[in-house]
Formats: sequence, structure tokens, C-alpha cells
Amino acid sequence: MSVSTGVSAPESVFDWIDTRAEARAKAGLARQVRPRPADSTDLDLASNDYLGLARDKRVAGAAAAASLRWGAGSTGSRLVTGSTELHTELEYELANFCGTQSALVFSSGYAANLGVLTALSGPGTAIVADQHIHASLIDGTRLSKADVVVAGHCDVPKVAHALATRGKRRALVVTDSVFSVDGDLAPLAELAATCGEHGSALVVDDAHGLGVVGEGGRGAVHAAGLAKAPDVVTTVTLSKSLGAMGGAVLGPSRVIKHLVDTARTFIFDTGLAPSSAAAALAALKVLREEPDRPTRALDVAQDLAFRLKDKGFRVSSPTAAVVSVQAPSPEAAVAWAEGCRAQGVLVGCFRPPSVPDQVSRLRLTARADLTEADVERAVRVISETGASAGAVSRPR
Repeated sequence: MSVSTGVSAPESVFDWIDTRAEARAKAGLARQVRPRPADSTDLDLASNDYLGLARDKRVAGAAAAASLRWGAGSTGSRLVTGSTELHTELEYELANFCGTQSALVFSSGYAANLGVLTALSGPGTAIVADQHIHASLIDGTRLSKADVVVAGHCDVPKVAHALATRGKRRALVVTDSVFSVDGDLAPLAELAATCGEHGSALVVDDAHGLGVVGEGGRGAVHAAGLAKAPDVVTTVTLSKSLGAMGGAVLGPSRVIKHLVDTARTFIFDTGLAPSSAAAALAALKVLREEPDRPTRALDVAQDLAFRLKDKGFRVSSPTAAVVSVQAPSPEAAVAWAEGCRAQGVLVGCFRPPSVPDQVSRLRLTARADLTEADVERAVRVISETGASAGAVSRPR
């Protein structure tokens, strides 16, 4: 008599993946990779190119020239051969522009968030995180080995309570500045004051603030007067307003030196390509020379939000370049986004688990280079397809 060992045959080892895929498809949560052509004529309201610099000839030209001079890749980690003069210049210019003591460039914003949270925490640390922080920050808290408390969204009293009752000596409060789903702004000044009262550091992901919020697009941390604070650390991405790739951590010089010595996503990752560093440098120069670009992006966001609210949709009140429009279900959000795509308007489609409140929505990017005709076209297409998807919340 044979006894089953429960060992799966090779061809059935991954059968569980098919089961999960079927469940996601039924729930309207299947995702699809869509390569875009280089010469697309679609109206782009889905990317994070807030200032319209990704295809700017000054930015793209700088990337091309750097590739020819320095090579296609950085060739190694930042501590071996992956640092060039461009990286050093970019770190100086980022710190100077944002008003911080120092900066450190990573290969992505995701890597920057993982690196800063794991390097500044550990078993002897308590982390208090906003409920709506970005996935990269969530992953950083999970890897931190710290005691993690999730506070309500933008709930400063809950943060204060968590800090006051923590069982660890050291503490970090973690938040986005501009939240990526609805585009709302964190109460940074209040959070910083609370951190000061309770001996905690404040870590702010300013990915959606840099280039859009504050004086000349210097970001939400700068706008809150916290850029030079000795207990505040900022992370940014170079892939949104600056139209390039990569990420960075900005803050006190001793924090940056600590990251060089201890942040695993800095030490063990291949450095940012020189072309991306050059592109970000060129974008910063454009931003200095054209300080009205951030204001234009904000104006477009507010215009989109106002017009869509007037059409009867549930729309966020943008504080930066993100505008979200609620959908009645994941399936409706997918159908709505597909309807927009069919008419040449690209929009983001956010569904659980990507949205912390479990509400599906379209996420629109307001860009500084959008014209009045672009906005009118976007509102018309979104309104027509939204009505078909059942997304209108009230009669006009």
C-alpha cells in the first residue's frame, strides 16, 4: 500500500498561481502591461511627468550626451565604480535647490525609501506610519524590524498618542507629503511639531511635491519650513517632475553619511545611470529658469477638478498635480479607463490593493504643458465615458 507524500508534480507546482489569477480576474483586479509607442498621439493624463520635461529636448539631450560620454550604465554600485562627477553634482544641486544640508542619490525612489527606513530604524525603534503611505514606505517598515503602528490618515492626535505610549526609545514618524492616490497634502508642520515634542524623527516622502509644491517647486517640506530641520529627512524621486529616473534622500549631513555606510539599497545596488543623473540635472536647471511651471501644473489640476465636479463626479480637491475621480467599482474603473483609452485619452486606473481606502478611481495627472484644448478634450472624454460606466454621482 503506497502512502501519498503530498509532493506536487513539477507541472503542478505553480497551480496555485492560476487559482489566484482567476480570483483576481473575477474581482476586476487583473493588470496588464501596455507598451507605449514612441510617437503616440494620445493625450497623456496617466504618467507622472508633471512638468512635461521627460521629452524636453534639453533634458533628453543631456541624457543622450551623458550616455556618449560616460557610457550606458554606471557599471557598479555607488561605492565601487557607480559614482560619477554627475552624481556628485546632482546631489549638490538637489540639496541646494531644496534647501537641505546634503543629499544622496539612489537608483530609484523605491530604493531610497527602503534604504532610509531600514537604515534609520531597527529593533530598538518605533515607527508611526500614516495609513495611506506609499507601498515603498510600507515595504520599508516591514523590513525595518521596528515596532510599527499605523495611524489614521493625517491624524496628528493619533500620531502623538502612538509616540507618547511607545515602548522604544527611538522613533520615526513616516508620511507622504502629497499622497499619491488623492493628491491631498499631509499636515507637515503639525507632524514636525509633534515629533519635536516626543523626540521623534520625521521622514517625508516628497515624491509628488518636488517640482510642483512650494516656491519654484522646491517641494512640500521646503514650503513647510522644514528643509533645514535637524530631525527631518526627505525622500524624493527624479522620475516625476524631473522627467528622469532615480531617487534621493535629503537631510542633515550626518544622516546622509550614515546612509552611505549602512543603507543596503545604496551599498548593494548598481548606481543610477549617468544619463539619468544628467537628465535630472538638466531638469533642475529648467525648473530654476522657468519657475512658473509648477504654478501651471497646479492650475491645470484645479481646472480639471472643478470641471469634472461640475459634471457630477466625485473628485478630489488637488493640492498638487494629482486629481482622482471615484468609480463605483473596480470593474467600472477598468471599463471607464478603457473607454478613455479608446478615445485617445490615457488615465490611471487605481483599484484595490493599490488604494488604501478600497475605493476604485481614475487618477489623472495634471501637467504644466497641457493646453486649454487638452483640458477641454480630457473633460469631455472622461465625462462621456464616465456616464457610460455609471460613475456620475449626482445630476447636474
